[in-house]
Amino acid sequence: MQCRGCGSTATDRVLDLGRVPAADHFPLASTHVAPDEACHPLAMELCRDCGLAQLAEDDTMTQEPRGVEPQALKDQAATAIHTLDEAGWLRGDTVLEFGSPHGGSWLPLLAERGYRPPTCDEPASLVLDCFGIMHDPDQRSAFRLRARTTSGAGVLLLQFHSLATIVERGQWNALRHGHFAYYSLTSLRRILLDAGMHVANAWEFDLYGGTVLVAARHGPGPSPSATLRRILDDESALGVDVCGEVGRLQRAADRHAVSLRHWLESMAGRNQRVYAYGAASRAVALLHRAEIDRHLLPGVADSSVSKLGRRMPGTDIPIISPVQLLAADPDRVLLTVPDLLPEVRRQFPTLAGRWVLDEDLRACPDLGRSSRNHAIVEGPGSCVRR
Repeated sequence: MQCRGCGSTATDRVLDLGRVPAADHFPLASTHVAPDEACHPLAMELCRDCGLAQLAEDDTMTQEPRGVEPQALKDQAATAIHTLDEAGWLRGDTVLEFGSPHGGSWLPLLAERGYRPPTCDEPASLVLDCFGIMHDPDQRSAFRLRARTTSGAGVLLLQFHSLATIVERGQWNALRHGHFAYYSLTSLRRILLDAGMHVANAWEFDLYGGTVLVAARHGPGPSPSATLRRILDDESALGVDVCGEVGRLQRAADRHAVSLRHWLESMAGRNQRVYAYGAASRAVALLHRAEIDRHLLPGVADSSVSKLGRRMPGTDIPIISPVQLLAADPDRVLLTVPDLLPEVRRQFPTLAGRWVLDEDLRACPDLGRSSRNHAIVEGPGSCVRR
């Protein structure tokens, strides 16, 4: 394929999930699972020239997002803006935001600091993209557009889920239709240089296990700062632009699916009822790959009203309300989005001690095989015996 970032044809397939359901299409729960639901190829390619990890192809039709913006994302936006302000990177008085299909906006927070939209085709002194640019299939054009809309002395802010985090933590199901690019700082610098900009600074946040926010400016840049050098050195050591290293995601996908199924079967064998929380796109490929149905997982709760009465794509597992989850009184609740843990703990105190983090199932591949007493409860790295 041709690289979406630099146009090179030197790409390698590093992750292939075969044919999976479209992650943003939630059928009505009253419908049967159609044979052609899981008919969409899903694979990741890595460019040998610019290092961009990218969606190989996408034959799905984008559906209207049905998700609700997590509190963790709102909190991180406030923290990021405070950090930028303290560091002197909130410059000028006009702001243009390239939004994300997943919702959320930094504009109200920036308006409180005196920012206003630019007039007509005026370049903005601050251009913001928070998880938005990855949804553009033509990455080279998308970066050039953001560069053009940033004034000569302006700042382009880009926030992305780090490829280094995805590889290091085995977050293979970050790959999904509609997400066309997965950035390392290494690849992002190269693509921005092609657009006439340089990465001037960067900050790291814990969101999604590891999120990077970069500030880019026009023209050639000075030597990288200490923070930039450290992130680049970490990425080099991890091999985020090496086919074999990123290819670890394939093994992670296989282990994760086996681990989830074994754990659910083990819980069922002990008459322990497990439900899930979070009908997120990342859960679609996992449930499908692990061949999970409502006999092992009777329901997935979600706060999005528009998802209620529907089911997880490619499965017969219904999406239920939080009220229905509480009424079911499950023994364990699989949390498909670990960032939601502080939020759901506050909202559902009666479920204390029952949360099982999906990310820890990835970390404990032998769960459900060697011991009937394994469980994973409430906390990163918390493979414990109960």
